[in-house]
Amino acid sequence: MATMHDDPLSPAERAALGKEARARVPRSAHAVHESDEKRPDPIDIIERQSAARVPELVPVRYGRMLESPFRFYRGAAAIMASDLGAAAHTGLFAQLCGDAHLLNFRLLASPERHLVFDINDFDETLPGPFEWDVKRLAASLVIAGRANGFPAKESDGVVRAGVESYRERMREFAGLRTLDVWYARDDFDQIAALLPEPPGKQEERRASRAAAKARTRTSLQAAAKLTRVVDGAPRIVSDPPLITPLAELLPGTEGEELAQALRELVADYAHSLSSERRHLLSRFHVVDMARKVVGVGSVGTRCWIILLLGRDDEDPLLLQAKEAGESVLAPHCGASPYENQGERVVAGQRLMQAAADIFLGWEHVTGIDGRERDFYVRQLRDWKGIARPETMDPGTLALFARICGASLARAHARSGDPIAIAAYLGRGTTFDRALVEFARAYADQNERDHQALTDAVTEGRVIALADPTV
Repeated sequence: MATMHDDPLSPAERAALGKEARARVPRSAHAVHESDEKRPDPIDIIERQSAARVPELVPVRYGRMLESPFRFYRGAAAIMASDLGAAAHTGLFAQLCGDAHLLNFRLLASPERHLVFDINDFDETLPGPFEWDVKRLAASLVIAGRANGFPAKESDGVVRAGVESYRERMREFAGLRTLDVWYARDDFDQIAALLPEPPGKQEERRASRAAAKARTRTSLQAAAKLTRVVDGAPRIVSDPPLITPLAELLPGTEGEELAQALRELVADYAHSLSSERRHLLSRFHVVDMARKVVGVGSVGTRCWIILLLGRDDEDPLLLQAKEAGESVLAPHCGASPYENQGERVVAGQRLMQAAADIFLGWEHVTGIDGRERDFYVRQLRDWKGIARPETMDPGTLALFARICGASLARAHARSGDPIAIAAYLGRGTTFDRALVEFARAYADQNERDHQALTDAVTEGRVIALADPTV
C-alpha cells in the first residue's frame, strides 16, 4: 500500500535506480526464453486453476483453448506467469494488468461519457516487474500475426512498433509533473497523437466504425439482446451453457437461497462505491439474474449477470458480478495486501485505468456453492469496443500495437516510477529488439503448450467440449 515519503528521491536518483537495474538484468537479456526439464507441466498449471471452478464449465474452457494457439494463450496467463516468475527481473515494479494481451485493450466509456482507449481486464492485477506486462503484450502480437499468416518479418515489425511506443511514451511521462501523469488518458479523438504519423484513410474509417459500434454497446443494447418480456416482466433469455437463468440452474429452495445471496451481494457491495454512486445504485432494483460464461481464461469462474430496473421496464441496468480468486502473479510476486480478492481487482483497476466504471466495486459473499467467495461488480457493457485482430493487415496491427503500448505505458506510469523505468529502457532500441526475440520464442513455446493440451485431450487426461458459440 502506498505511503508518503518524508525524504523522496530526486529525479536524478530515480534515474540512477533505473540504470542500476541494467546490471541485474541487461536489456538484451530479455530476448531469452528458456524452457528446460524443470519447467512445470503447463497442463498441471491450468488443471490446478480448474480445480476451484464450476466443474461442468471446465470442459468448455478447454474447448475454447483448443481452438487455436491464440485462444490458448488467452487462457494461459498462469502458465506465462510461471515462466516469467522463474526468470530474472528488473525489480522495477508497477501495478500490472497481469494479462496484458492485445484483446484486453479496448474502447471504453468514461464517467463523463467520453470514448477512451484503455486496459479492460484486471482479474490478475498485482504489483510486479513492469516488463512482464510488456512481454505478455509482445508475445500476443506475434501469436496474432501468425494466426493471420503474417511472415515473421511482418510480425517482428508489429512487436517493434508496440514496444517502441511503450518505451517512447514512458520517456514522455518521465518528464511530466506528477499530476500531469495522473490526469493523462487516451481519448478516442486524440489517439492519433500516439502514432508517429497520421493514420491513412482506411485506418481512419476503420477507427470511426469501431467508435460508432462501441457507442451502441450500452445497457439498453445489452438488455435488448439478453432479455425478453415474460408474463409482463423483463427476464434474462436462456442460452445454456453460456447464459443460464437462475430459475433454470437451481430450481426450488436452493435456487431461492442463491437468489437471496445475489440480492444481498448487490445491496452490500454498495459500501465499496462512493456516496453519490451508492445513491444512484439505490434507484434500481433487482428483477432477474443468470449465470454467464465469459472470456477464455475466465471460463468456469462464477460469474453472474444481474438485471436491475430503474424508473420502469425501459430503464435497465445490467451488472456483472464475477468471482475473484488469487492472482496468477501471486506465487511469483507475493500475496496481495487486500484480503478480499475482489478489492484487489478493483484497486488495481482504479490505479491503472484513467477512467473506471462508475459501478465498479467489490464484496465478500457467503452462501454461494456453500462457500465464502470474493466478487467484483461492474456494468456488463458500457461503450465497449473490442478489437478484431483477425481482420487486420500487418500495417493496421502495427498501429494497434502502438496504441496498446502507449496505453500500457500510461497505466504503468500511474503506479510505477516512470523516471526509473524510462532510464532503464533508454533512448536506443536495445530493449525493443530483445522483446522481438522474446516474443518470437514465447510464441513458439505457446504453440508447444497448445499442442500439449491437444495431446491431453486425445489421451483423455482432460475433457474438452466444443465452444457452443462457434
